[in-house]
Amino acid sequence: MTAGVPSLPRPTEAELEILRVLWSRKECTVREVHEALRGGQSGYTTALKMLQVMHAKGLVLRDDSSRAHVYRAAISKERAQRWFLGDLVRRLFDGSSSQLVMQALGNDEASPAELKAIRNLLDELDREDS
Repeated sequence: MTAGVPSLPRPTEAELEILRVLWSRKECTVREVHEALRGGQSGYTTALKMLQVMHAKGLVLRDDSSRAHVYRAAISKERAQRWFLGDLVRRLFDGSSSQLVMQALGNDEASPAELKAIRNLLDELDREDS
């Protein structure tokens, strides 16, 4: 962990699946999360336990003012992406964002639309630096 950068709990793959549901729907009851996960194939009590654990870890917030508790993600998807990507760059790419980008573009063929979006972002960053 870098000084001054708060650590976020690392969600498991199953927790990320629940966070994706919450990010897309803003807030959900346990039943709604349960039904969204693989069409309700996982057990209701499993969804409940996962949400309780995630609440204890600080990954979700819970409104228990009504009978059916309502959960929402504790951080936005964008903030989580920025933090995890920054952590990845620090730990795996020695703090070099350009190494990450070169590796990503070298491993996968970007579509013309993605390359255009990358060029536009680079142009925008150049304008900001000028």
